[in-house]
Amino acid sequence: MSASGTAGEQRLTVLVYSDDRATREQVRFALGTRPDPDLPAVEIVEVATEPAVRTALDSGTVDVAILDGEAAPAGGMGICRQLKDEIYQAPPVLVLVGRPQDGWLATWSKADAVVAHPIDPIALASATAGLMRARMASRRPVA
Repeated sequence: MSASGTAGEQRLTVLVYSDDRATREQVRFALGTRPDPDLPAVEIVEVATEPAVRTALDSGTVDVAILDGEAAPAGGMGICRQLKDEIYQAPPVLVLVGRPQDGWLATWSKADAVVAHPIDPIALASATAGLMRARMASRRPVA
């Protein structure tokens, strides 16, 4: 988990990528300060370009990434595929797709979860919470 936040308070960092400010805002409002009461609070990092995604992921502080598959000129599915192929222990990725029928494309991208536009806040929060739990479990020390 990222060590951001006040002393003793754990936070998870969620990267939100979209070239559309309204989409980033919808994601931020859907997640709120924590997508589920049993999880740590979230710190949302919003970016609008592919280079900003790379910079954020290279920092090693991103716990979950939400990528807009409809973003241009670099779509979230292509970015997801590339980061899953290139980053060792890449964070879990949720891809926002244009239609529910596009879910198969997200499979190609190696996305860990998929939510379709228009964004359903409950579905997005639930899927993100699942990815956050998976990330936390993968970082627990082995006894």
